Amino acid sequence: MAVEGVEKELSELRGTFQSGKTRGIAWRKAQLQAILKLISENEDSIFEALKQDLGKHRVEAYRDEVGVLTKSATHALHNLEKWIAPKKGKLPLLYFPAKAEVMPEPLGVVLIFSSWNFPISLALDPLIGAISAGNTAVIKPSELSPKCSSLLADMVPRYLDSKAIKVIEGGRDIAGQLLQQNWDKIFFTGSQQVGKIVMSAAAKHLTPVTLELGGKSPAIVDRIHAADLKVAVKRIASAKWGACNGQACIGVDYVLVEKEYASVLVESLKKCIHQFYGDNIKNLDNIAAIVNKHHFDRVRNLLKDPRVTASIIYGGSIDEENLIIEPTILLNPPLDSDIMTEEIFGPLLPIITVNKVEESIEFIRARPKPLALYAFTKNEALKKRISLETSSGSLVFNDTMVQFVCDALPFGGVGPSGLGRYHGKYSFDAFSHEKAVLHRTFRLELEPRHPPWNDFKLDFVRLAYRFDYFGLILLLTGLRRLFRSCN
Repeated sequence: MAVEGVEKELSELRGTFQSGKTRGIAWRKAQLQAILKLISENEDSIFEALKQDLGKHRVEAYRDEVGVLTKSATHALHNLEKWIAPKKGKLPLLYFPAKAEVMPEPLGVVLIFSSWNFPISLALDPLIGAISAGNTAVIKPSELSPKCSSLLADMVPRYLDSKAIKVIEGGRDIAGQLLQQNWDKIFFTGSQQVGKIVMSAAAKHLTPVTLELGGKSPAIVDRIHAADLKVAVKRIASAKWGACNGQACIGVDYVLVEKEYASVLVESLKKCIHQFYGDNIKNLDNIAAIVNKHHFDRVRNLLKDPRVTASIIYGGSIDEENLIIEPTILLNPPLDSDIMTEEIFGPLLPIITVNKVEESIEFIRARPKPLALYAFTKNEALKKRISLETSSGSLVFNDTMVQFVCDALPFGGVGPSGLGRYHGKYSFDAFSHEKAVLHRTFRLELEPRHPPWNDFKLDFVRLAYRFDYFGLILLLTGLRRLFRSCN
């Protein structure tokens, strides 16, 4: 699409927004219901596209894409009227007589960049927030998942208002053209490297951004009962290999464990991998493929360092024809190697040993803030220390990735792992501006706020700010003194 085409589409979206059409609650509900219909009527097509692009099993596809969207759209429909309603603003007595409210209003025309690893949900889930807030929107799907991108381009205009919601396909050139335009909000999911480009482009127009990035999300494993360890290992394995085969921003990137407990953890992980996926790399039906040759080579190159290769204690087999890398465990790879300084985004799991589990806290603090931090422990003192002494986008004890599907919690990063948050009401907020509205009367004018200035007015204003709760008393006292001074 040429620049003129992008500008034409954007002009139509802005005209639709300025008409006020998208502000109506009936329009918002109709679009959310249309998303639910789109998902239910095209479930098999979605499964097939995800299978072709990423090799995802139908169960994984439903859990991470279809189910997430169904839940999210239904939640928005059930809560939309409450979200839209202005909230009463409590004013101190000093402002009497007056009333105030906080009114959410849509930002305008928004741009949503989705990612290739969850190409359906990461396109439509932010859209649910944008629609709920009353915006018009452009979705730019990732060209790295072409079947899903094509499917979105076909489905969205058939179900949703094509004058308010558009899908624009393309590669870097189209992305660059879109970033040159003036948007009211940009929502981006992807790598830190591209996130910097998006933020830089947005700065030229002072456009607000939400950046859902990533990083190296660790899991701390404390000494726990054998039965609890079995559960913990299942949850770690699912978060590492069961969510797009390690290609998930909130998947477990590496594990921290006490040196003397590492062998117990490793043996449990090996058994779990065998149970989940088997040992035949040619027949790993329950595991997704690496998205393309470029990313396959990137992950494979992480293993080329001889020091890293020497640390492999399980797996490591490669099927280049089908872009499959076997679930692989590495024990204490060098901390200065690429595998421990870059986000892995693949099926390689380093296990780093520490002398005491408490040392994990300093290990994490010495590195960039992760998108997610997981800790498996029953030690309440350790939990408290992790909560208070580490910073991450989210913190989960004794499970993995469940925070992503919880509408009651905000999802987002901190520092290099992201900027902004969404999900549930937080998605509505991400695409809204909370406008303060204050209503005053023409009666009871506070003359000390106006010139000409004198010492009495200075004293009055000083007291008014210092003793806000007694504002009404100060007001009446001040007015009486002012009345006396004038007579």
